[in-house]
Amino acid sequence: MQIILMDKVVNLGGLGDVVKVKDGYARNYLIPQGKAKRATAENRKVFEEKRAELEKLHAEKLAAAQEKAAKLEGQKVEIARKAGVDGRLFGSVSNIDIAEALKAKGFEVDKVEIRMPEGPFKVIGENQVEIGVHADVMATITVAVIAEQ
Repeated sequence: MQIILMDKVVNLGGLGDVVKVKDGYARNYLIPQGKAKRATAENRKVFEEKRAELEKLHAEKLAAAQEKAAKLEGQKVEIARKAGVDGRLFGSVSNIDIAEALKAKGFEVDKVEIRMPEGPFKVIGENQVEIGVHADVMATITVAVIAEQ
């Protein structure tokens, strides 16, 4: 299915790009999320009329994301979990736990924005975690997993 991207989508394209994707991806994710529209002649015409407005909105989102990333950059979050004598956790620390810890510090971060390429943390220690605030903006924080007393 041919679609017009209404926002930047990672690994797909930027605002205004006409790309071909699988039907299910377009129908079930991109179109309902408002990230794309079908690439019909009418939708292309409407997009070109609103292009300047959409680019301005995109620039505002990017500026807000950069501001949020600047506040998040370098933050340190401590999460206490039960652990064995060898330093392994009984359970793990996932992106949900990190999002809750950031919320307690006053930062509003969605769990899907937290990037953990190696999966949840299962040992005590400090780890660097990237937060994808925007498709173009990343912030790095430190997550310290400590043993519960």
